[in-house]
Amino acid sequence: MPTTLLSSRSTASFFKRPLLTVAMTALLATVVAGCSSTETNDSEPADAKTENPTADESLNVANNDNVSAEKITVNTVKGDIDLAMNPSPLVVYDMTLMQNLAALDVAVDGAPGGLLLENLHSETQPDPKAVGTVFEPDLEALNAMQPQAILVGSRMAEKYDELSSIAPTLDMSIDTANIYESSKQRLHDLGALFGKSDQAAKLQQNIDGLIAETKSLTEENKGTGLVVMVNGNKMSTYGEKSRYGFIHTVLGVPMSDDQVTDAPHGQPISFEYIQKANPDWLFVVDRSAAIGEDGIGAKAVLDNPLVAQTNAWSKQQVVYLSPDSYLAFGGYYQWMQDLTTIKDAFASAK
Repeated sequence: MPTTLLSSRSTASFFKRPLLTVAMTALLATVVAGCSSTETNDSEPADAKTENPTADESLNVANNDNVSAEKITVNTVKGDIDLAMNPSPLVVYDMTLMQNLAALDVAVDGAPGGLLLENLHSETQPDPKAVGTVFEPDLEALNAMQPQAILVGSRMAEKYDELSSIAPTLDMSIDTANIYESSKQRLHDLGALFGKSDQAAKLQQNIDGLIAETKSLTEENKGTGLVVMVNGNKMSTYGEKSRYGFIHTVLGVPMSDDQVTDAPHGQPISFEYIQKANPDWLFVVDRSAAIGEDGIGAKAVLDNPLVAQTNAWSKQQVVYLSPDSYLAFGGYYQWMQDLTTIKDAFASAK
C-alpha cells in the first residue's frame, strides 16, 4: 500500500479539485495511515513486545525487582563470565548456592524438586517451581520458564553444556580442596550479582566470627580427629582436601591418620581401622539420614565393640555433623550449624 498521499503537484492545484475529490483523498489518508501503523507493529521484533507482559511473565520478572542492564563479572569454574545483575527468572540447581541465596533474601524462580533441607529458600520469597532434580534438569520446564541465568554446582556440573544452550549457565561448584576460600568467593560473588554485597559481607563476618570462636577451642590440644561417613552398613573416611577437610585445615584438629587417600566418595574403612586410628574425636556424617533413606542410623552402626575402644567413643566425643554437610557443603547455613555443633562439643569436653 502506498505511503505517499500527495504527489509532486502544487498545493494550488490541490485546492482546485472538486470537493468530493478532496473528501475522498482525506478518507484515503486515514485508511493508509491505519495500514501503515499496522505494518510497523507487525515488523517489530518479537522481543520488543514486552510493554504488557502476561501475568506469568510479570511474576517472573517481579521476583528480583532490581533487574538491571548493568553487567558484572562472576568467577566460575569455567572462568570469569559477564552477566547482567539481578537475572530473573533465575534457576538454581545447587543446594549450597540455594542456602546462600536464601540467606541473602534473593528469589529463586526454579529449583530441583523433592529437596529435604528446609533452609534453601528465603521465607519472604515464593517457593520456586520444580525444574527437575539435582542430577537431571527438566528441559521442558526450563524452556517454558526462559531463565536469564542458571546456576549449577557439583552434582549438576556435568550438564553444563546442555543447560548453556538454554540460558547463560554459571558453574559455581565449591572447590573442596580449599573449601573455606572457595565458599567465601561464592558468597561474595552472589552478593555482588544481586546487588547485596553489604549483606554478603555481614554473612561472611558471621561465619568468620564463629570460626574464630570454634578454633579457639579446637586448637587447645584436645586431641586428634577422624571424619567418618556412615552409609547403611558401609563406612568411609575423608582427608584434608574433602568437603569435610575444614575440620582439619580451618579448625586445626589434627588428623588421627594423615595417610587418608583423598577421593570424592572417601576412603572405605572398617571397624578395625577406626580402632587402630584411635581418634580422640569422631566427626560423623549419616548419609542415609541426610538423603531420607530408612534403615539403621549411624549411631547404631558405630555402636560396635571395636569402636568402643577408641578415645572418642569412651569419652563421648562423637560429633554428628548436619545433613547440610553432605548436601550443601560450603553453604551459609551449613557453616553456621556445623561450627556451632563442633564449638559446643569442644566447649563441653573434659
